[in-house]
Amino acid sequence: MTVGWARCCAHADTKPRGQTINLSAHPTLFSENKFTLNIILISVDLTAMHQYHHENFAPTGAMHAPLIRLIHSALLAIGILFSLQAAHAEEQLALSFSLADQAVPRTIPNARNIVLDIIPDNEPAPGDLWARIRNGFAMRDLNSPLVAKHEQWYASRPDYMARMTDRARRYLHYITAEVERRGMPSEIALLPMIESAFNPGAYSTARASGIWQFIPSTGKSFGMEQNWWYDGRRDIVSATHGALDYLQKLHDMFGDWELALAAYNWGEGAVQRAQSRNRKRGLPVNYASLKMPHETRSYVPKLLAVKNIIADPSKFGLVLQDIPDQPYFAALATPRHMDVKLAAQLANISMEEFEALNPAHNRPVILQDSSELILLPVGAADTFAANLESYDKPLVSWQAYQPKKGERLDSLAPRFGLSVAKLKAVNGLPRYIKTSTGQTLLVPVNAEEDEAGEEFEAFNMHLAPTYDSGRAIKHKVRKGDTLGGLARRYHVSISRLKQWNGPLKIIRIGQVITVAQATPRSRTAKSGNRSRKVAQTNKALDGI
Repeated sequence: MTVGWARCCAHADTKPRGQTINLSAHPTLFSENKFTLNIILISVDLTAMHQYHHENFAPTGAMHAPLIRLIHSALLAIGILFSLQAAHAEEQLALSFSLADQAVPRTIPNARNIVLDIIPDNEPAPGDLWARIRNGFAMRDLNSPLVAKHEQWYASRPDYMARMTDRARRYLHYITAEVERRGMPSEIALLPMIESAFNPGAYSTARASGIWQFIPSTGKSFGMEQNWWYDGRRDIVSATHGALDYLQKLHDMFGDWELALAAYNWGEGAVQRAQSRNRKRGLPVNYASLKMPHETRSYVPKLLAVKNIIADPSKFGLVLQDIPDQPYFAALATPRHMDVKLAAQLANISMEEFEALNPAHNRPVILQDSSELILLPVGAADTFAANLESYDKPLVSWQAYQPKKGERLDSLAPRFGLSVAKLKAVNGLPRYIKTSTGQTLLVPVNAEEDEAGEEFEAFNMHLAPTYDSGRAIKHKVRKGDTLGGLARRYHVSISRLKQWNGPLKIIRIGQVITVAQATPRSRTAKSGNRSRKVAQTNKALDGI
């Protein structure tokens, strides 16, 4: 057992001169056949210690008592007892457990005003987060061949699993801690693997976004602000809190996690209607007995397949990337508006890392707002604060520009050193648009347009968020699909589906139909009669 250096300072009413004792020179005090103690130096300020030293370290009997009492008291302060071979009972100190058995604070006071400072040889290594997650598994196994099917799917794609777990390392400790705090099974912490493969930029055909895949209306219901500048559905902290709040609500509503997860995927109203149909027919209303879409039927088996792989990756021929059981990021409020790029520079981290931790920002400027915290790796937070304090240049290199309605973008963009595509991307403009609609644009500051270094002010706060509606969305009909079901899934009327696809009296398996047309306008978050859209399997996650 190695303790390293220990300094033990005790104080009596009188203050004799301190003495230095080399305990390693006294095998009668520390029997080598019991243990090895690497306490190199103990400095003692005690009258009895001076007397002990004056007696020239007499090796026997009562002369040991003052020293032993002192060491005994100091070691008791951290719960460590040693065994010494000596005659007196007060000198019998038994080794009850090693330092490795519990974390020892660096400074430990006790009632006798003895302070023992421990300087360990090495900082203790953080634990394994996967082990912590395994210890919290609590969902029951599901008797379904779909579990084995999805186990095989994931096991046969080691590169996919590696990319997914590499992304997860940034977020999984935080999510696991939140799941544990709420008393939920730790399988819930793995749910983003099913929803988004832990891709913070994942965006589904149902307009679900972020690692938890919220559609706009449900995100808004659970406190995720969405505007032209910011989408809280992609905010790691905000979306995690919203997802766990929603899952707790669903568990309270349905009474078990299988139904709660089905409702998270399919919608609570859809699950309730399926249960109602079964009750009318005298059938069970549990998860396995309900008729549901293919995606929802596979949802829980996918999660349990991932759980089984995490529980024993070697069984499936996989090796999981190590993830330490310690916080990955810290949250900071931005004191002023600031460029995204500058924030990454001040923290001395890459743009890729910054954007992975802060994917909610729609524009290249972070607004100073209480809802817009930034996340930084734990080791970069102090760097950011120090560099920000000493930074004496403008924090924002962008400005508002009010174009004339009908002004051509291909003549406007070069004035600010932008390509037309970049101008559209920065401002969330549809790809087909060629002239300005009169909307205020975000453009770089340059010499031609600079307004004498005016303070940046937020604008377009009245605008709803823009979603990727510039392309048509197709759906390949699967077994169990109905026209009415597709209409509900994609928030569109049956008449509109028929308008886009011609007469649709019957749909057939394998048929490809248009469920959303390319549109020139930005779509806002519309509330629907379902709380949660199905996260489609064609999220293009296979390539991420």
